[in-house]
Amino acid sequence: MSTTVRVPQEQRTRLMRQRLLEATVECLVEHGWSGTSTTLVSQRAGVSRGAQLHHFPTKDDLVLAAVEHLTAVRHEEVLDRTADLPTGGGRTRAVLGVLAELFTGPLFVAAAELWMAARTDQGLREAVADLETRVGRATHRSTVDALGVDESLPGNRELVQATLDLMRGLGLANLVSDDVARRDRILDHWADTLESTIRQTTTRQTIRREGPA
Repeated sequence: MSTTVRVPQEQRTRLMRQRLLEATVECLVEHGWSGTSTTLVSQRAGVSRGAQLHHFPTKDDLVLAAVEHLTAVRHEEVLDRTADLPTGGGRTRAVLGVLAELFTGPLFVAAAELWMAARTDQGLREAVADLETRVGRATHRSTVDALGVDESLPGNRELVQATLDLMRGLGLANLVSDDVARRDRILDHWADTLESTIRQTTTRQTIRREGPA
């Protein structure tokens, strides 16, 4: 005799929301902002329109939630992957490689669609600005941890921010042309620059604390 395993309502709701959020990002990547609708998303997710509207009444609500949720998931993946990277020589370049994958992947494409839509929509722009503030802080923190940078030393915070600005630029360039060889050369050079600058900053700070030999 077979038995039916009942999935708790809370778990069903969580799984349904996850399907909606993932389907939203997929639609943004494939159809862009203008081609993405709540109807299309609910169809792709296999969720009824009523259930979708109950959780996300508007397209803006749905897209903002999708980008924020998937960003948090991807950042956890970055931390997990960078935690397994070897220490010592080559680690900085390996971390940059992982970050580059994040900023050239589907999630970045979806976020770029959201940014462009927000440029001419005042209400959406305010919501996106708030989202970017929260996401930006989390991204900065995870990058600091992955690179093992001491932000108490002068200039290191700016180096991390420059790294993230570089990644965003590479991500935008990738929307037009995927030039992996060029991107790899840039990352090679930036890894050398990061390591050299951080090393010099650490040495100067040590000298200040201990005094000249």
